[in-house]
Amino acid sequence: MKSRKKKHEFQTEVKQLLDLMIHALYTNKDIFLRELISNSSDALDKLRLESLTKQDLLPEGEFKIFLKVDPLKRTLSIEDNGIGMSSQEIIDNIGTIARSGTKEFLGAVKKKGKDESIDLIGQFGVGFYSCFMVAEKVEVETRRAGEESGTHWESTGDGGYLVQDMEKDAAGTRVIVHLKPEDSEAELKDYTSEETVRSIVKKYSDFVAYPIQMEVERKEKETDSEGQVKENSPEKTVIRQETLNSMKAIWMQPKDKVTDEEYKEFYKHISHDWNDPLESITAKLEGTFEAQALLFIPSKAPFDLHFQESTNRGIQLYVNRVFIMDECRDLMPEYLRFVRGVVDSDSLSLNISREMLQQNKQIKAIRKFLVKKVLDTFCEMKDKKREQYLILWQEFGSLIKQGFLNWEEKKERLLDLLLYRSSHNVEKLTSLRDYLDRSKEDQEAIYYLTGPSQEAVENSPHLEAFEEKGYEVLYWTEPVDELVAPYLGEYQGKKFQSVGKGEINLSSTKEKEKSDDQRKEETRTYGNLMECLKDHLEEEVKEVRLSNRLTASAVCLVGETNDVSPVMEDLMRRSGQPFSKTKRILELNPKHPMLEKIQGIFAQEPKSRELKAYAQLLYGQAVLSEGSQLSDPAGFSKLVAEMMTKSL
Repeated sequence: MKSRKKKHEFQTEVKQLLDLMIHALYTNKDIFLRELISNSSDALDKLRLESLTKQDLLPEGEFKIFLKVDPLKRTLSIEDNGIGMSSQEIIDNIGTIARSGTKEFLGAVKKKGKDESIDLIGQFGVGFYSCFMVAEKVEVETRRAGEESGTHWESTGDGGYLVQDMEKDAAGTRVIVHLKPEDSEAELKDYTSEETVRSIVKKYSDFVAYPIQMEVERKEKETDSEGQVKENSPEKTVIRQETLNSMKAIWMQPKDKVTDEEYKEFYKHISHDWNDPLESITAKLEGTFEAQALLFIPSKAPFDLHFQESTNRGIQLYVNRVFIMDECRDLMPEYLRFVRGVVDSDSLSLNISREMLQQNKQIKAIRKFLVKKVLDTFCEMKDKKREQYLILWQEFGSLIKQGFLNWEEKKERLLDLLLYRSSHNVEKLTSLRDYLDRSKEDQEAIYYLTGPSQEAVENSPHLEAFEEKGYEVLYWTEPVDELVAPYLGEYQGKKFQSVGKGEINLSSTKEKEKSDDQRKEETRTYGNLMECLKDHLEEEVKEVRLSNRLTASAVCLVGETNDVSPVMEDLMRRSGQPFSKTKRILELNPKHPMLEKIQGIFAQEPKSRELKAYAQLLYGQAVLSEGSQLSDPAGFSKLVAEMMTKSL
């Protein structure tokens, strides 16, 4: 018997999501059935995996998904004999969205139009709620494998749901969709029609590894003992249970036997993403042991991409077509965790555990093989499918760069994938290969400049000498660029050099001899002034020196080669990591008239109070010009006003 119903409220984010679903968010409503079938398939996978160590959990008969339509009651049921859910699990899984980025997701949905919003919901992986696009009420009857009683859940999507205990004969889940009235929406199909259900299953779920069955009515004549139809026998209505899907393991099929549409639908099935994949990769490892792989590159990054622990890992592991593991993290490195797909090997044990995977030599070999295939595909996309590769880089470029932090292969392969904006063309991304093709013959390094934004880097005074010489500079504006810089080494014999660190001298050998003599003269002229400015800025800088990199600006801040940059300091501060502020070097342009004016004041009165004010102004100007924040913007503003008033 059922217990008393208990009312629960949906999480606020779920209410907003249901509101979007109920109010006809998406025109292609067929996908609700695909999502529910995928959920049933996942439940069967989980039970099959758990039953490897708990044989008593196996259901009577075969694993299957059963569909039932009732035109009179206008219901469509999806039932499986999978793992099922306990009372608490159904509340956790359906009543809340326990994933990172929920608020960001809903904010993004509101900014999108009707046809674009569904893409975001697909990314977020909340497919169950899609049934409310066609339902006026949804019921769920479920029983967790290994438990004695079941749970009944129901909701009209109005902000809450009812839960009560129930008796259920066997483990598994049945979802009963009470369809909206036929005349409620002109575009709503008859989902109680055998033809409609059959066509949806064929289109979206033909490759599901378990039989999807449905009872169908057929008119048949009587047959004799040998199965031959009797002549003149009247037709009678019989009920047959038919399997609607082919259950072919799509990853085992030759590529020329599978259509692009079949690949796309299989990707959506395993990833719960409603967008088409950007690229598919088929791979076969042959030798002392074998493995088949079908991998996909998503076209959209999930919201939790950078939440390392919560991000879903999309590589499913099969052994001889038997599902073993949903998220096999050992098959793909962290920086490629967005790749989705299936790996099937008959060389592994059926009872292999997560702990055994980490030590398994075959898994390590498969991983190395898969990484090579993925990176080769990226290189091919970059060279032959540029538009696709630009999408890949926009969505996952910052994650791919993290590969340098724990690199397992030849670094050159990953360096070939990098794209940056540069001083050559701020609108178009450039590769390192193209950068070197354009570089000057006498250019000694690959020059780059880091900063908090592209605008800040574009307008940086650090670029001036490089622009004058015609040297291209790469713009590194992502926090990850700072992290990986020490690990890049060199590319095609050229080292990477920051234009914002160390001493820079771009002069030729002859020019250097002349400039050295000139620098000695300038140092004699401004040496004492620089010492004076350093004394006034002893809390902010460790040195004041003349610059080789400035041609128009008066001043800039630079770091030593191995110093922590302001961008990295800000990153450490926001992440709560302890650090001590790095003092940098203040460089002055010896050809700027401002320096000459300040030198005039110093020559007349070396202890003038104005020199401290000018020192603070120069430092503040240097901080602002690189796009950084002043520690005391109000004090700096007051000082500017005072000096302007005095000069006027």
